[in-house]
Amino acid sequence: MEELYKSGGREHRLILDNRGGLTLSGVVDIISFDLNEVLMETAAGMLTVQGQDLHVNKLLLEKGEVDISGTVDSLLYSDVSSYGEKAGSFLRRLFQ
Repeated sequence: MEELYKSGGREHRLILDNRGGLTLSGVVDIISFDLNEVLMETAAGMLTVQGQDLHVNKLLLEKGEVDISGTVDSLLYSDVSSYGEKAGSFLRRLFQ
């Protein structure tokens, strides 16, 4: 499965290979990750990847590239502005 999205001159590409390998470009930041969920900000909005035994194998934020392995169960996009405010408030409370 391959999707291409252009937002503000940035290109976001997502390649899912047999639910076991996920390659992304256009990644702005990784917000959080564990074995069951990876939450990241992309050029296309906030992206939540849920699955089993998820591992971030490659992370090049300066290039906006991320490779994830494991079993991918779902991909969910949400609006950056509405989620970003909530995430920022949570992170501020967490690190204050």
